[in-house]
Amino acid sequence: MPSTLPPDHRALQIQHIGRSHQLMTLPTPQPSPGSAVVRIEAASILSYHRDIYEGTRHYSFPTPLVGGCSAIGRVVALGQDATCLTEGQLVYVDCVIRSRDDPDCLFLSAIHDSGAEGSAKLMREVWRDGTFAEYAKFPLENCIPLNEDRLCVGLGYTVQDLMYMAHLLVSFGGLRDIKLEPGETIVINPATGNYGGSGVLVALAMGARVIAAGRSREKLDALKERALASMPNARIETMAWTADEVADTKTLKAIGTIDAVLDLTPPQASKTVYCRSSTSALRRGGRVSLMGFVEQAVVPWTFVGKNISVRGKLMYEREDIVHFIKMLEIGMFPRGAAFVNTKAFRLGEWDEAFGVAAAHTGFGKQVVFTPQVVA
Repeated sequence: MPSTLPPDHRALQIQHIGRSHQLMTLPTPQPSPGSAVVRIEAASILSYHRDIYEGTRHYSFPTPLVGGCSAIGRVVALGQDATCLTEGQLVYVDCVIRSRDDPDCLFLSAIHDSGAEGSAKLMREVWRDGTFAEYAKFPLENCIPLNEDRLCVGLGYTVQDLMYMAHLLVSFGGLRDIKLEPGETIVINPATGNYGGSGVLVALAMGARVIAAGRSREKLDALKERALASMPNARIETMAWTADEVADTKTLKAIGTIDAVLDLTPPQASKTVYCRSSTSALRRGGRVSLMGFVEQAVVPWTFVGKNISVRGKLMYEREDIVHFIKMLEIGMFPRGAAFVNTKAFRLGEWDEAFGVAAAHTGFGKQVVFTPQVVA
């Protein structure tokens, strides 16, 4: 059957780390066994995407490279071995690409090759380009079907707003890994950034009481107000850190029994003591999900003496995505403006988009590219 793909497409390509993106006309990717070609409808932009490509974060990846992250799009071509996906189907395109013969080899598409030899080879030689383009080629297993009739017609989500999944899934991976249950209380730190804010929304949707922690009382108050506006029955408290480890632990304990902690400390705050205060306030047998970069997560004796379980977690697993989509489809999350405030940009507006993404952060906020919009 002759291909219906156009010979060329537009994509944001970076030639070398530290140089600006260029909107290029490139050959359209073609399907091969084990892959799908997707027409990108919305692509997530990270708050630190500019830092990645300018080299500030010192992430390693091959160049030239089409930038990107996770996306949502429509399948337009499939490898001959596809048995589930169909052309025209709306799918979530996951940026976490894993080796099929070595589960320890994985990388983040168009972001980081992870530094391991196998992962770097896979990114360099097979799955180099990302989703900041009109079309993208991804592994079949990275394209997870979305029930378009249910999500977009029945529940009224737009494709752009569904892209908020890219943020929500990260914290969901950590929360599911420590088996957070309805009725439990969890500290989320820091709660005012993109991943912490999305973690608050996910934990509330899972039926937990959330203690949203951070340094800015103003941002925490705004977070609580937004959370209650989105989910009027939400059980949410806030905790403004003072950097006094003992005092902060005492304040947390006064709120009530704490079952779990989700820590998303960014690299620039790795030496802070906030995670230690959180873990010290846990009940006996409490659980901690470490998804950030904190250097000293626990007080050794507290960790041992109270039987605390600490689990590191990178992103999420494929089964987490499938489970999360089920939660979306049965209506466990808010809709419309109560779900997310999305700012969308065309590919040619990449410089402005990266700037807005760095500022438009927190609970219910995201920035996306809409590659199919030209004018």
